[in-house]
Amino acid sequence: MKALILVADGFEDLSLFVPWYRLREEGFDVRLAGPMMHAVAGVHGYRIEPDIRIHEVNPSEYDALIIPDGVAVERLRLREEAVDVTRTFMQDGGTRVAAIGHGAQLLISAGVLDGRMVTCDPGIRDDVRAAGALFRDEAVVRDGNLVTARGPDDLPAFCALFVRALAAARV
Repeated sequence: MKALILVADGFEDLSLFVPWYRLREEGFDVRLAGPMMHAVAGVHGYRIEPDIRIHEVNPSEYDALIIPDGVAVERLRLREEAVDVTRTFMQDGGTRVAAIGHGAQLLISAGVLDGRMVTCDPGIRDDVRAAGALFRDEAVVRDGNLVTARGPDDLPAFCALFVRALAAARV
């Protein structure tokens, strides 16, 4: 199975690296997609190189999409190709989508939260409600193909639930 993680400068390091390595432990081929093909830095200074540019992504080649937390989400949501890719993944009900913390902002920009049950960083809960989502103040929430987490402190619960959701999709 293949998973895609969207990246840009300002990603929250833990919310990128923990799911990335956890999915690799499960045997996933995990790719990083960024706006450009140059290194991007996390908020704690870790640098990574994207494998592919976002506008080159073919969502049908992937089984999962992960949107990490961090100020990178603000940069991604201003790029139409990131919004379009996210919308496409969400509209394909068989693809699992995960958003951690502020990652829900990209889902808002994609217009895919209406009627969905989600959690997110508490600082944007009013934004997800305004987008039509039902906010739950829980570590992790699953609604169909969408799994959301509040932030880095909830990564153990997030990874456990997301891996189970992906395993169920394999069957």
